[in-house]
Amino acid sequence: MPSKRKFHKPRWYGIPLRVAVVTFLVTILSFAVSLLLGILGIILVARIRGGAAPKVTLAYRNIAVPAAVVAGVIVLVLSLAMEIRHYRQTKVLAEIDRAG
Repeated sequence: MPSKRKFHKPRWYGIPLRVAVVTFLVTILSFAVSLLLGILGIILVARIRGGAAPKVTLAYRNIAVPAAVVAGVIVLVLSLAMEIRHYRQTKVLAEIDRAG
């Protein structure tokens, strides 16, 4: 049975918007998760050592920000590649649909 799905002609200007939104959301999420884990790790190490009060600001500078930057760059590259691939695929399918 042939599919009755109609393919619209894709628009290139949707790619940067989707890539930016996905990259921003994943970067913020990775920052939050790495900050939580960093704070918990610093507190755990301070309790094990039995020393003075832990410096929780280290979790921001040395753990959360670098982890978020790395995750953001990886997500940016991967989502850009996936969106370009999806754009090209949809473009070809729209051409086939229009021709047939």
